[in-house]
Amino acid sequence: MLRFAPSSTCDINVGHLRIALFNYIVSKLKDESFVVRIEDIDKKSIIEGKDQEILDILGLFGIEYREVVYQSSYLKYHRAMALQLLHDKRAFNCFCTPETILDKRKKAQMLKIEYRYDGTCENLRADMTIDNPNPFVIRLKNPQESFIIMTQDKEPTHDFASGVDDMIGDISTVVCDKEYLNNTAKQTAIRKALGYDKEIEYLYLPNILNSDKFNIKSLLEEGFLPEAVINYLISITVKTPERIFTLQEALKWFDLSNISKEDVSFDIDKLRLINAEHLKRLDSKELSRYVGFADEDIGEIAKIYLNKLSTLKELRLKIEPIFAPKTIPKKFIKEINIIRKAIKEAPHIEEFDDFRHYIIQATKLEGDSIKSLLQLLLTGVEDGADVSSLYPYLKNYLEEIIK
Repeated sequence: MLRFAPSSTCDINVGHLRIALFNYIVSKLKDESFVVRIEDIDKKSIIEGKDQEILDILGLFGIEYREVVYQSSYLKYHRAMALQLLHDKRAFNCFCTPETILDKRKKAQMLKIEYRYDGTCENLRADMTIDNPNPFVIRLKNPQESFIIMTQDKEPTHDFASGVDDMIGDISTVVCDKEYLNNTAKQTAIRKALGYDKEIEYLYLPNILNSDKFNIKSLLEEGFLPEAVINYLISITVKTPERIFTLQEALKWFDLSNISKEDVSFDIDKLRLINAEHLKRLDSKELSRYVGFADEDIGEIAKIYLNKLSTLKELRLKIEPIFAPKTIPKKFIKEINIIRKAIKEAPHIEEFDDFRHYIIQATKLEGDSIKSLLQLLLTGVEDGADVSSLYPYLKNYLEEIIK
């Protein structure tokens, strides 16, 4: 069993998505189930609807799961197991105040040494703990450093909840960023203290150094395809035999032994290049749907713009003005109106050169300026894709375009 455990207190960024993706891939390679476990214990910080947004995003990326579990449903087990650890003397109540701990941390910093809890409360006499009215946390006894597993509010810490949840869920493998090595050690110590003998395999990915700057919702809004994001996240993490591929294609050759050990930075420009390639892979009608139409000709127009553009948002900004009312500079209004009248009276003309020649003859305007004026009238901008390359796909919409 593998799991993805996102928090419902924040947006999914590229780092979170990669963790979900790689746990899903490994579940496929091992032929094991994959579940989503929503971390929702921190009720004060939960964002309403964020859990469903997370699940919707996983759906868009083709990441299928067997079930969704909410961590809060395990809270009774967290508390019961904390009591068990206290009973077995593998944990203890710690009455040190946050101010005391902070003061000790500052002193350690001044001495330029790493702060470690010094075990002040570990061996308190029973009479000093049973009737003690002061708030306390619960710490797990650990030879290196006794760390907190339950807060003063009787809520489990992240590591305690995760360690117990993986035990309850019979998780076999966890794929995570290598920055979580310390968390792994704590969670393993927690399960060992509880007498859980099953070894969980941890697979570590190189860190994405600036992952928090790129959340998935924003990337989708900018017009990046899920397939392209998957392609890029796999490419920066493992050696791939191909540059452009889908998730289903990657599953055929994916090899865990090829995981990189070097940290990487998320490069939005490289993602743009990959996104453009995936957009070019779409058939024309499907591409047209992404930009608000359902027509092969519009899809072909979009592909022409893909020579210089790379996202759906950019494509929409180029294609929408073609069919929108045009704002014509005053200096061109007279000539544009003459051309508009000629087009309305023109027969259907297949080739652009014949169309251009017809306009010259019908308007008596100078031939050198006709093309730039047509560019403005038909596309809404003075520059951009050459109108002669667009004409074969615009010719059936001329009446709608020039209105």
